[in-house]
Amino acid sequence: MSKTIILNNRPVGMPTLDNFKFISEEIKSLNKGEIKVQAKYVSVDPYLRGRMSASKSYVAPFEVGKPITSGIVAEVITSENENFAVGDFISGILDWKEEQILTAETLKEIRKVDGSKIPLSAYLGVVGMTGLTAYLGLTQIGKPQKGETLLVSGAAGAVGSIVGQIGKILGLRVVGIAGSDEKVSLLKSEFGYDEGINYNSTEDMQSAIHKACPDGVDIYFDNVGGSISDAVLFSINKFARIIICGAISMYNETSLPTGISVQPFLVKNSALMQGFIVSNYQEKFPEAAKQLGTWLAENKLTYRETIVEGFDNIPQAFLDLFEGKNKGKMIVKV
Repeated sequence: MSKTIILNNRPVGMPTLDNFKFISEEIKSLNKGEIKVQAKYVSVDPYLRGRMSASKSYVAPFEVGKPITSGIVAEVITSENENFAVGDFISGILDWKEEQILTAETLKEIRKVDGSKIPLSAYLGVVGMTGLTAYLGLTQIGKPQKGETLLVSGAAGAVGSIVGQIGKILGLRVVGIAGSDEKVSLLKSEFGYDEGINYNSTEDMQSAIHKACPDGVDIYFDNVGGSISDAVLFSINKFARIIICGAISMYNETSLPTGISVQPFLVKNSALMQGFIVSNYQEKFPEAAKQLGTWLAENKLTYRETIVEGFDNIPQAFLDLFEGKNKGKMIVKV
């Protein structure tokens, strides 16, 4: 028998543990071409909140009564597929299950990973979707030019902590917004940020951003949305690029949030604001992953992980994201 975590019901506002349910399932025997895998590391990400709702989005919502899925690194424990041997490690979007069978069709979306040079958990973070999101969002939409100012919200999070480092590698002045003095200190000491702003202890975000970015903001990498991002608009430069990666501050709102109108700022500054999902740039994944791996090997990139132990703690680890309890990537070690 293997534990599975299903969506018990759809959350209204902030999710709770009641929205998740644990069930046990029997693992059947393998057919030709199939493999059985055991989960080792599970990624929990803010975007999963959107999939818990029934509203239309860029990806289908989770079904009530069906398993939740996310990025997982797993070990092959039985194989009837000549391309996968027992002991191999794989990564892909899989069900929240302790063990599961992957069909030949499913395996088309799976890649083998090697933990001998890079820790297995990194394939869910810095050299996985997290790193790809940071790299491709910044380079494809931000189009950074040496000497420009990059401002990042959610800067101590999984994507933000990598965006800032890439910005420094590319010759930018980088400023981060985070939720505590400890995180601001981490931005500067570990991730190379030039300056940081603690939004929880800052009464006037407009003034704080203007002070931290005296030459204005050329690129804004937005992971949070809401009032913080409204304040950034007052500091954007002509031809600024605003990259909309996420809006975690609004994911649990039960009514449509209101904010300032962005159009006057965009028109006045001939600025670009563009949302994206990383799969928009799927054809660039190999090139991006190679570059991230090179920088990691050259010690130009560092990363933080918040590791939670135990399969049973996956739902709580997900909920902790919305209270900012993670530094860097939140991962559950099974």
